[in-house]
Amino acid sequence: MSLIPTPSQTIGPFFAVLAPVVGWQLVPPGTIGAVTVTGTVFDGAGAPVPDALIEVWQANVTGRYAHPADTQEKLLDADFSGFGQCYTDADGCFRFLTVKPGEVPGIGDTMQAPHLTVSVFARGLLKRLATRMYFAGEPANERDPVLLSISDLTIRETLIARATGAATLRFDIHLQGEQETAFFAI
Repeated sequence: MSLIPTPSQTIGPFFAVLAPVVGWQLVPPGTIGAVTVTGTVFDGAGAPVPDALIEVWQANVTGRYAHPADTQEKLLDADFSGFGQCYTDADGCFRFLTVKPGEVPGIGDTMQAPHLTVSVFARGLLKRLATRMYFAGEPANERDPVLLSISDLTIRETLIARATGAATLRFDIHLQGEQETAFFAI
């Protein structure tokens, strides 16, 4: 009996075929304070990744998560789950319609700046990549323990979304290369 090796295969992308998504609109259009976050996922060669899944999870505008473990005495919006998903399109682009979250508690008595927790699922990845998106010009960024843990300012800047209009932000994700986004080991 002769053995035939199993051919090499890329992991995924099967997301768009097999898994329905929650959706990219975390709030309804016209919501007061709504912002649109757009971006592109790039591979190590700088080419757009057309078959990735981006997930975001965030607190509401008061800084409370829609999760049983968050027992803060802040208002909880029953219509805001704080969770969204979006596939990248043929050009590697994604978007979310959401609101800027409030500050959330960190370790000890620290507070974390408003941010979105971002997960990336894409071909060739055995596990999701986890990062954060912070808001440019946010004063709380100067004391956020996660941002401050990144000593290299160039790497830290990969976590900051930039305003591109009155209510639009740009947050590109680079999976590898010189502009690689800071990802966290979780």
